Amino acid sequence: MAAQAVTFESVSRDLRAGRAPQILAIHGAEAYYADALVPLAEALVPADMRDFALTVVYAPQTDAKQVLDMARSVPMMAERQVVIVKEMQSESAAWADKLIPYLQAPSPSTTLVLVSRGAAFKSKAMVKAVTAAGGTVFESQKVGEWQVPKLLTAYIKDRGLTVDAKALDMLRDFIGADLSRLYNEVDKLTQVLGPRAMITPEAVERNVGVSREFNNFELVDALAVKDAARVFRIAAYFESNQKANPLVMTVAALFNFYSDLLIAYYAADKSDRGISKELGLRNDFALRRVRGAMQRYNAFQVIEAIHAIRRFDAMSKGSGSREDPYRLFHDLLYHLLTAPGRLPA
Repeated sequence: MAAQAVTFESVSRDLRAGRAPQILAIHGAEAYYADALVPLAEALVPADMRDFALTVVYAPQTDAKQVLDMARSVPMMAERQVVIVKEMQSESAAWADKLIPYLQAPSPSTTLVLVSRGAAFKSKAMVKAVTAAGGTVFESQKVGEWQVPKLLTAYIKDRGLTVDAKALDMLRDFIGADLSRLYNEVDKLTQVLGPRAMITPEAVERNVGVSREFNNFELVDALAVKDAARVFRIAAYFESNQKANPLVMTVAALFNFYSDLLIAYYAADKSDRGISKELGLRNDFALRRVRGAMQRYNAFQVIEAIHAIRRFDAMSKGSGSREDPYRLFHDLLYHLLTAPGRLPA
């Protein structure tokens, strides 16, 4: 029988139920999951016993031998103790390898939690030792932009709220795929709006700081219908509020839109259902945007647009150009609106 996959949900469920392996190793590219699981590990120890049965140390400030001594010690006034070692991403593989003798013979009265926040453990030998000892290894993968809407919607639902499609895109476009920041903003909105409320564009504008009229969502929407006046009004706002509207996020939004448009053109099933499935569209509004853009751009114009976006991205970072990035951005938008569909030589 195949072993059950270790997921964030399975680990958090076990910790909430008080089920903890003797060794729990948490690592991987997505830092949010470490931030969420460590408090659950701490909660394995009742609040009134934490002075006696919970030890939290930071690897850069702690010798590996000290960790071994803590893990092997007998808990005071408790049947089990929890020892948490944070920030192991800052230490070498050699440091982690010193823990292997303990991992091969762990104390039955200790839950040892090893945490590498935002990075994989440097010692593969240590990870193998945890697995061989029957411990749990959870590795998080970096969340992609395409995964954000589903994860964010689920998190909002879990908080007892609903979300408007535009508000969801505003949050994603403004913050990106940083789950810690996204979920923190949702937590703030939960407190402000109260239970069973809907997160609207107005609520995002008031409480998160992104304009509901001048943002990447609205820019893409204007480009989709080739509304030049609206496109350049938004561009002017971006230039006057550069800190709140980094071009790197805008470029990502533009690239994603035109890439989706190209996929739609070459989809085997060009029905509404087929395109929605191919692009993973979340609502009818997103489908209408793609359909509207397909009426205004042909496939060659879309390919030219993608080439122009990639070229702008390089030039705005200083590759082949020293012009002001916002001057280049203005030229890019004009190109996107007027692309004749000529492929680069």
